[in-house]
Amino acid sequence: MAKTKIVVIQMKELIYTAIFAGLGILLILLLIFMFFPSGKDSETSSGAAQTGRYNPGVYNSQIELGDSTLNLEVTVDADQVKSVSFVNLEESVTTMYPLVKPSLENIEKELIKGTDIDKIPLSDKSKYTESLLIEGIRAALDKALTDSL
Repeated sequence: MAKTKIVVIQMKELIYTAIFAGLGILLILLLIFMFFPSGKDSETSSGAAQTGRYNPGVYNSQIELGDSTLNLEVTVDADQVKSVSFVNLEESVTTMYPLVKPSLENIEKELIKGTDIDKIPLSDKSKYTESLLIEGIRAALDKALTDSL
């Protein structure tokens, strides 16, 4: 005849086993969600790479202002302008043309805010100077444009 075996399982062992099994399942699910890319993430990253307007970097252009040549430096990110500045601006130029530096600062603020270069408002005091600077910035941004546009 077969002998029956009686197994005694204590309640404490059952609770520990259930807790560890639950933690194990939770850990496995966490690892799956962390290390396997979802479809939305890969579409978003590839879409962002295709929609970038500019090649990130620093681009230069030159502006003729009277007898002087001003060198503009435009720093761009993939989607927007980060900064616009003069390179080696001589003190004589700022003395002869005092509106150059404040005009560039106003244009830079507008570009950093995300305003399109064609829609930057020109002030009445320095329309000529600002339009000259915008043309120089536009020339630098033309160099920065991606080929996909």
